[in-house]
Amino acid sequence: MEKWTNNDLYIVENLIEEEPYQKIILENSRKNDLPEMEISPTQGKFLYLLAKIKGAKRVLEIGTFVGYSTIWLAKAITDDGLVVSLEFDEHYSEIARRNIELADFSDKVTIITGDAAESLHKLVEENESPFDMIFLDADKPNYPTYLKLILKLSKPGTIIYGDNVIRDGELCNESTKDEKVIGVRNYIESLGKSELLDSTALQTVGIKGYDGFSLSIVK
Repeated sequence: MEKWTNNDLYIVENLIEEEPYQKIILENSRKNDLPEMEISPTQGKFLYLLAKIKGAKRVLEIGTFVGYSTIWLAKAITDDGLVVSLEFDEHYSEIARRNIELADFSDKVTIITGDAAESLHKLVEENESPFDMIFLDADKPNYPTYLKLILKLSKPGTIIYGDNVIRDGELCNESTKDEKVIGVRNYIESLGKSELLDSTALQTVGIKGYDGFSLSIVK
């Protein structure tokens, strides 16, 4: 664990240029005893690069938390782009809005507060334009439900990134009783069965411990 963390810190020092407001956001989160649920700086830069490579204009994020990942995505999209971010917790939504305002991205981000499945259903019903990239980082038991809905908000070429799917190595545990692990197992199996998606998943280690992500593209 110590080596994982030290290597991550070395990468951050040499490759990741965080804006002052990004550092302030993380510092304030720790000062206010908020859980360390935001992605790491290396993961943030990875998302940023994915969005840049894609040339993403419209991004959907499921799980805003304090807006740290949201800001990485807002930095990456085109000048006339939009990040639509869904957050269940009103308290986190308010913190995220303040952080996004601090970063001066309020005109590029829309936060929708409420149950994510309900919000996704509403976006589908309102014929929301499809997204170029989707970042899934919310409650793990509902990942399979979210996948069904976000496919309706996708188009050929849409990138779908699912975070926290390795669960400290428990993904392969068939006898698990952990609802989060069961959720991501069902999600991974759904990715594999879908004729609409081409997918893989990678294990990661670092500041956030032992975990990983899935990466899919809509055919």
